[in-house]
Amino acid sequence: MDVKVAPATPAREALLPADTDPSRYRHWRLAVDGRVATLTMDVAEEGGLHPGYQLKLNSYDLGVDWELADAVTRLRFEHPEVGAVVIESGKPQVFCAGANIRMLAQSEHGFKVNFCKFTNETRSAMEDASRRSGQVYLAAISGPASGGGYELAMATEHILLVDDGNSAVSLPEVPLLGVLPGTGGLTRLTDKRRVRRDRADQFCTTAEGVRGERALDWGLVDELAPRSQFPERVRERARALAERSDRPATGPGVALAPLRRVATPRGLEYPNLRVSFERQLGAARLVLHGPVGPQPADPAAILATGADYWPLALARELDDAILWCRLNEPELGTLVLETRGDPAAVVAAEAVLLQHPDDWLVREIRLLWARTLQRLEATARSLVAVITPGSCFAGLLLELVLAADRSFMLQGGIEGDPTPPPTLWISDASAGWLPTHTGASRLAAHFAHRPEPVAAALARRGEPLDAAAAAALGLVTATPDDIDWDDEVRVALEERASFSPDALTGMEASLRVPGAESLETKVLGRLSAWQNWVFQRPNASGPQGALRCYGTGRLADFDRRRT
Repeated sequence: MDVKVAPATPAREALLPADTDPSRYRHWRLAVDGRVATLTMDVAEEGGLHPGYQLKLNSYDLGVDWELADAVTRLRFEHPEVGAVVIESGKPQVFCAGANIRMLAQSEHGFKVNFCKFTNETRSAMEDASRRSGQVYLAAISGPASGGGYELAMATEHILLVDDGNSAVSLPEVPLLGVLPGTGGLTRLTDKRRVRRDRADQFCTTAEGVRGERALDWGLVDELAPRSQFPERVRERARALAERSDRPATGPGVALAPLRRVATPRGLEYPNLRVSFERQLGAARLVLHGPVGPQPADPAAILATGADYWPLALARELDDAILWCRLNEPELGTLVLETRGDPAAVVAAEAVLLQHPDDWLVREIRLLWARTLQRLEATARSLVAVITPGSCFAGLLLELVLAADRSFMLQGGIEGDPTPPPTLWISDASAGWLPTHTGASRLAAHFAHRPEPVAAALARRGEPLDAAAAAALGLVTATPDDIDWDDEVRVALEERASFSPDALTGMEASLRVPGAESLETKVLGRLSAWQNWVFQRPNASGPQGALRCYGTGRLADFDRRRT
């Protein structure tokens, strides 16, 4: 991930580093000792992305979290031997003070929400590694862990707290800042840590937090240790967690080389992806290219190919493009999804991913695709799939059609063009190994969890489906012919651009997650609704709001009316 944010203005963040790796981290140190890795948070106070604030007390901004996200991904791919990851502080008197308040106070609203969303996606990637990759995260809290600092700890599977009378955990956003924990703190408190509701209420309205035996008794932490025994207790716990891992005991892994991206005012170019900015239409057109030439036939060959392996390379490029559009192109409200290539080649290339699900590298590539598709669905953009001659919406790329809010498939070919009519190919990729945020398959979510059409679609696996067959199965929204195609697609995109972006964001976020909720859907839904609303209210962001008054000695002047 190497997105740049637009040049700094009073309302925007400064440039992110184009590429990063552990040798260039400013705020984290990564050390690997056999089966255990340690990520030490030691934030450089003067290392903020934007002038006007200092990152004191291990507080963080997007740049700090950018490095963390990079480290989480690198550990999964570059260090197969690591079975446990310790998150600790490099500052003796504090674990982490959470998101930097002055950064939030001076940022425009849209950036605040995108910052919270990216931060939560990073926390979710840690949880995904613990749950599905055999790389379990552990938080070693020495000193106060406040707000986002405690949310970082809650993203791990085991929390150790120094029992010294000073170290504490807290979520002080409500009493101090007039906002909510921005990265899922309330949901993780009750749904993940299962803290009793009245205690959670008391905890979230107690600015100084909870420490020691009470923190353990309430379920806010998992283990206490005196300061003299703390380092050894952390090592013992990390080694015990690592012993449970099914990851290989030795390397090598796959080095994640910097992405090859060329950015221009008109779009982005990658080896396997082209993005065109169509500003008059308020859209970004993403064209994903299928594999070319022979592909690895087994995990050893994938490892030898490394980061250039087509599914891995394309997933990284798509993830990068999604984040670029989020951070740099807020007015491009529609992502038009297209593909180019041979659908049979896509299905053949992904066969090794279907045949070797227990191989550690195959598993990581599949999980990266799942997270990338989830990031796409969590992005506040309309998603429209366009299926034309030359498309390769097959196998894992068919998931883009199922993720889309609308899909258009040309019926037949184009007059004068010898390219055969488009087809869709269903594979086992749509049977559940690329789950949505709810854990269900995208095919199940597409059909609102009705089993009959899901079974009917899966029964046609491996079969090229033309527009008529795809429509009969319910896989696409519309199938215009060559005569009506241009007008129908154009009108649909223009109509989308005419609607209220706020209403579309709320509508899409609601419709994309049918069925039972998960922790992640609840977090993202509340971020899109409650936190989005609270961040804009004068009580938080107004001239006398809590965010602006924090640290000034002035008390916030609240409008006491409830709505």
